Amino acid sequence: MNKRLRIFLIAGESSGDFLGAALMRVLKARHPDVEFSGVGGSRMEQAGLRSLFPMEDLSVMGLAEVLPKLFHILSRIRQTASEILTTKPDAVVTIDSPDFCFRVIKKMKAGGGKSPCIHYVAPSVWAWRPGRAKKVARFLDHILTLLPFEPPYFEKHGLSATFVGHPIVERLSHRGDSARFRQKYNVEESQKILCVLPGSRMSELSRLLGKFSVATDTLLRSKPDTVVIVPTLPHLKKYIQKFFVGKGINPLVIDQEEDKFDCFAASAVALAASGTVSLELALTDTPHIIAYKVSALSGWIARRLIKTPYANLVNILLKRPLVPELLQEQCQPAKMAQELINLLDNKEARAEQLRGFREALIMIGLGDPETPSQKAAEAVLSVIKKTGGAA
Repeated sequence: MNKRLRIFLIAGESSGDFLGAALMRVLKARHPDVEFSGVGGSRMEQAGLRSLFPMEDLSVMGLAEVLPKLFHILSRIRQTASEILTTKPDAVVTIDSPDFCFRVIKKMKAGGGKSPCIHYVAPSVWAWRPGRAKKVARFLDHILTLLPFEPPYFEKHGLSATFVGHPIVERLSHRGDSARFRQKYNVEESQKILCVLPGSRMSELSRLLGKFSVATDTLLRSKPDTVVIVPTLPHLKKYIQKFFVGKGINPLVIDQEEDKFDCFAASAVALAASGTVSLELALTDTPHIIAYKVSALSGWIARRLIKTPYANLVNILLKRPLVPELLQEQCQPAKMAQELINLLDNKEARAEQLRGFREALIMIGLGDPETPSQKAAEAVLSVIKKTGGAA
């Protein structure tokens, strides 16, 4: 592949920006004269992308947020598709954000675009709406999956797929430093730390913070020497600090990324909202439970749509309930405190989680000689070679 490569990338949120930047660095190392264009955030811009417009224009979630910005988002879809049609890149790589990315691809192809389209992060068709696999096979040329069991869902509809692994395994430098955390915050080695993670969105905090607080208070009554740490994002720190005023718990609220992983490594146990944070806790060998609650209507709908028996990705990978899940009606402070105390006191339960964490992480790429971004780059270059790009 001797010609200059032109690759158009689209990322619509922070996690996609991380994936895109890692992919770009590998592509640049393997093809130094590659040219990048598209839409991305600060990480992708540092890797050599000049974003068509601010990625934050696409970082909206939920009907209430999308509606006021609908016409602006539709305009960005037209602008992005038009740019692809004009520049005719050798490949279009869309990263997650399917609502935006898939509309861009369909509009571009409807306009006669010939660039092969590769989507990074497969929709969770194994969990709900399995019919999406057939739909995306109509307009995608290749899909990159994070989980090992995902490719067959798409391949049976004629869409080639490559399992590349989960980006969490590339963050080995983020496994945390327990001693550094304890020294920085003056926490004695003999003191056990409870890490409380009530979510990163206001909607999650409004539903979970109160319940997590009561569970923490219950635990402290039986284990008063426990130190409570709440890692969060900078814009949520004051809200969480204010919430705990007068509750007698007095947690340390931290908002730095390095401190977060150091806290994980130092923690004896964690209480977390359901999400990717469970994999981060697994990477730092932190025993934990997850709890989550949505509205009664959303819960009713989810039960009828979601096909997997588990919510936690570690449990989904292992096909067993390694990490306790307290969801909806089970999301009760007394049950949370009971499960946390069991993990603190039961050495075998802790050891079982640690063994399971390693098993699950190996399944998504831990220890592989090639990283997920290296595998993704190989797949992108292979698709370009096979299709001849936009030619």
